[in-house]
Amino acid sequence: MRLLTHNMLASNVRGATTGYPLKLEAAKWVTKEVELNADFIRGLLPKIDWRALVAATRALGLPELLPEEQPPEEEIFAEGAAGVEGSAIRRIHHALLEIHVQEGSLVCPDTSRCFPIDKGIPNMMLHEDEV
Repeated sequence: MRLLTHNMLASNVRGATTGYPLKLEAAKWVTKEVELNADFIRGLLPKIDWRALVAATRALGLPELLPEEQPPEEEIFAEGAAGVEGSAIRRIHHALLEIHVQEGSLVCPDTSRCFPIDKGIPNMMLHEDEV
């Protein structure tokens, strides 16, 4: 499961008020290199909950990957930034698309319901009594 996916998921358990953001508890994660596409990141960024993304990277033990506050667009999309290792766009791309959580769980912030992640796939299925 990519952190992009994590950023979009919410719990629909009965009793959950928002069910978002889900707390990430990763037992195993890997990095898989993906070609950077600045236009894709530009279109995606307005849909991303920055605080949830930062919290997810911190949960993985990567506290320095992303700053607390989202960098300004001028910095992210500066001419030539995509080719500079460690630039804002490269770090954002890495966080969203190259980090894959293989094993672990997602925890509902309202109900503490745990959703397992197995072989990179989050199981968000609810039990009958949770619907």
